Amino acid sequence: MVLTIAMVSDFFYPNMGGVESHIFQVSQCLIERGHRVLVVTHAYGDRVGVRYMTNMLKVFYLPIMPFYNKSVLPTIVCSLPYLRHILLTEKVDLVHGHSAFSSLAHEALLVGTLLNLPTVFTDHSLFGFSDASAIVTNTFLKFSLANTSHTICVSHTGKENTVLRSSVVPERVSVIPNAVDSVAFRPPKVRRNIRSVVTVVLGSRLVYRKGVDLVVEVLPKICRKKFGGGRVRVDFIIAGDGPKRILFEEMIEKHGLQARVVMLGELQHSEMRDKLLAKGDIFLNTSLTEAFCMAIVEAASCGLSVVSTAVGGIPEVLPDQFIYFVQPSVGSIKAGLERAVEDVITGDRPDPWEGNCFVSSAFNWRNVAARTERVYETVCGKERQRLATRVRNMWEGGTVAGPIMAMLYLACHYFILLLDWCES
Repeated sequence: MVLTIAMVSDFFYPNMGGVESHIFQVSQCLIERGHRVLVVTHAYGDRVGVRYMTNMLKVFYLPIMPFYNKSVLPTIVCSLPYLRHILLTEKVDLVHGHSAFSSLAHEALLVGTLLNLPTVFTDHSLFGFSDASAIVTNTFLKFSLANTSHTICVSHTGKENTVLRSSVVPERVSVIPNAVDSVAFRPPKVRRNIRSVVTVVLGSRLVYRKGVDLVVEVLPKICRKKFGGGRVRVDFIIAGDGPKRILFEEMIEKHGLQARVVMLGELQHSEMRDKLLAKGDIFLNTSLTEAFCMAIVEAASCGLSVVSTAVGGIPEVLPDQFIYFVQPSVGSIKAGLERAVEDVITGDRPDPWEGNCFVSSAFNWRNVAARTERVYETVCGKERQRLATRVRNMWEGGTVAGPIMAMLYLACHYFILLLDWCES
């Protein structure tokens, strides 16, 4: 079955991140399997209109500017004419939205169901239940997935989280992990010789969720300590940018670590291997919440030892021989790093190419695309819900919000009928 698939998200190139990489790589593999794939996102600066990427991947940059954190304002009405026009003129068979943070993805799922198209949603993140932003996001997600044909999560922990947040039936949720290009992220040809310095690298957005506050506390303690009988010190290389960067700069200044800590700033994804991972011995991840951490897989693929907090879906990602699990606390992270440094010095670690081979077999984009294709075939073979059923699903989503969303859904239905009449 050859399909025309619309991948929709606020997050796509030239913006960089895990969601952007996931959409691009899966799209390329689906094109390789014979499908036609197009991507719909919002404008990035002067990048508006239609662009083409590798293998003629068609990308629509809608003339809608982002409102907050690279996402558009969730108005539904503003994007509906654009989305309807693209889905109809491109003869789209299936709509696939990505990321719970993406307003455009949720609007595309709504428009897709109104056009009686099968819809799939991939959730890339974990959310809480108590803070204000999580409550609002979870409420929108509940209505967004009320009529979505199927949901994909990147870890089993993510699946449990999504089922609880959105009240979807567990049988309508599949787990398909992310993947890594193990050819691009391969160990250096010459193995690093540990004599006097072990290098710990970090690469992430410098925000609270990534546990930056913990790293700032741990880093000076590790720099003060000598390893390997007093002959080996530990230096750090940090890549990434964000509001918490100022904490690192203050810490470096306070403890006089200018020669021991290198701040690279934000790197392109294509630069991560050569400018960061190839220069390190240990990769440190201190996330406080994570559905699936692609960074630790990339590090393991490059042959680095990984020290990571055991939160969210991270314990599902790498086996014990490639990773040191720690708790999100200063003491535990410090102890884990010390253990990893001593093992690196003594050579008590797997061969770097062993990690690359594991990643190549376990996290393969072609395998992800094949499993995603099976989800597409399943939802395309199902009978579509009637309009009355879809409205009822919305109505039953909440005591107050349910009827409001049901009426909004009906209003969008009549708006589409009006647009059809105007065009005819």
